[in-house]
Amino acid sequence: MFVSDIRKEFYDVVVNQSVVITQACTGSVICHCCGRCQALFHCDHVQYTLVPVRGWQDLETAFLEHKEQFRYFVLINCGANADLLETLQPEEETVFFICDTHRPVDVINVYNDTQIKLLIRQDDDLGIPAYDDIFRDEDEDEQDSGNESDEGSEPSGKRRRFEEGALERRIERQRERREWEARRREILFDYEQYEYHGTSSAMVMFELAWVMSKDTKDMLWWSVVGLTDQWVHDRIPHMKYVTDVATLQRHVSRHNHRNEDEENSLSIDCMRISFEYDLRLALYQHWSLYESICNSCYTSSSFKLWSIHGQKKLQEFLADMGLPLKQVRQKFNSMDVSIKENLREVIEESSNKYGMKDIRIQTFGVHFGFKNKFLAGDVVHAASALLENVERDEKGTDNFIKALDCLSSRSNIEQLHQGIDLGKKKLMAVQQTVASCICTNLIISQGPFLYCYLMEGTPDVKLFSKPLSLTLLSKYLLKAFVRSTRNKRCKLLPLIMAAPLDTEKGTVIVVGIPPDSESSDKKNFFGRAFEKAAESTGSRTLHDHFDTSVIELKTEDRSKFLDALITLLS
Repeated sequence: MFVSDIRKEFYDVVVNQSVVITQACTGSVICHCCGRCQALFHCDHVQYTLVPVRGWQDLETAFLEHKEQFRYFVLINCGANADLLETLQPEEETVFFICDTHRPVDVINVYNDTQIKLLIRQDDDLGIPAYDDIFRDEDEDEQDSGNESDEGSEPSGKRRRFEEGALERRIERQRERREWEARRREILFDYEQYEYHGTSSAMVMFELAWVMSKDTKDMLWWSVVGLTDQWVHDRIPHMKYVTDVATLQRHVSRHNHRNEDEENSLSIDCMRISFEYDLRLALYQHWSLYESICNSCYTSSSFKLWSIHGQKKLQEFLADMGLPLKQVRQKFNSMDVSIKENLREVIEESSNKYGMKDIRIQTFGVHFGFKNKFLAGDVVHAASALLENVERDEKGTDNFIKALDCLSSRSNIEQLHQGIDLGKKKLMAVQQTVASCICTNLIISQGPFLYCYLMEGTPDVKLFSKPLSLTLLSKYLLKAFVRSTRNKRCKLLPLIMAAPLDTEKGTVIVVGIPPDSESSDKKNFFGRAFEKAAESTGSRTLHDHFDTSVIELKTEDRSKFLDALITLLS
């Protein structure tokens, strides 16, 4: 059931209770929402237990471990897109509050009004089927059955006519039921066939804090980063991003006006958030401009930097800007102040000449005191890299805590800088792998989709065994391939990408992403397709991720699984 009054129906219910916060640790956006929820609970001293989960199996384990001690569970970015009561089999008094961006929301969760409470914006285009179209009262089929034996004392001729009428009514009811069930299957198929993402959970939790007048600048900044995460990882359409940016911009203006007193603005540890039109260059303020251009998806795919011609084009671009190579190749902080002052305008002017008319993007920045400035995209790349760090053999929960720590930027600048360094390495690994895949023709057209498999021994293959990193690589690779191919049909195809997951168990991780298009609604049909292909072939798959378009597959079943997908999607 959707919660209409989030304060009354959620916060006032749990404020005097002990709560379990169960949240997915498969994307940095989760950390931002978690930070907001924790900050809110800290305000009113709500006792809570935080449990990071990587998939459905972890969620089931966490629930089993805590169901005896807790009645209330808050699920962040997990649980909305599956029948939660069927999955977890809870007691009747257990209540789940679900704040999740995954769509579509399971219809059982929508129409359960006792145990499932959905903290989800209803102004999103949810397209939920009407109750009567998908649920039918079983008693309807038996309404007239009790009347058929009441005529036993009637003369035989009349009884025969009655029995014939009863038989006709029964046949008519059966026909109507078959038609209703066929219509129900069609309605549910149309509703469930695409996976997509809705309003950031971080924004939903911030709006709760705002309603209760408990919103702070830290909470607002986490909301900004949560939204930016959706944009960086290409989860929402551009217009949705622009609309939500406008919403947050109003909150930023409100907070800035509220804290305009001189003492606060000059404080050495003050926090100031600003709305900005900035460049689509990843981490450029913490890198050299040259490396940022080479490792940002937008510019590297536009220039086709995997080719010699692309490298020449980049040199021409730098010459057109009139920037000395020495300045471009050194750290941004070390560049001449006179160059940095007009850098955005210079880059934008030259970008327009080279067909990069969308080099500017609406975003937000944050200042901590006088020295530290970060863009929202910087924090997203840092948190994502920390979350899936493979440089040390640490548990997923350890990485989750580090990613969470880096969001407390004022008190943990060092952790944030460490995340930014890891983010640079990750972006370089992505671009090197993209170049390798295109130059060695690893992307194959399989008919209804493109397919690419990273072989064991590929550099950074361990990094790409992580779902968020592999998804990011897939999206960058598809954009680059669309730019490089001359085959018009291939430009319109989706991509399936696989990488080794566990060589000892003989498993691979498989990701499916929709076709690359600026006007795309970002809806992904691979989740349902993967399920049907696995069922029809008996392929040994594990559908454990909260994103249904990410699965694990036995290596030896890869061929028959792909064949089934080709047949299914052709």
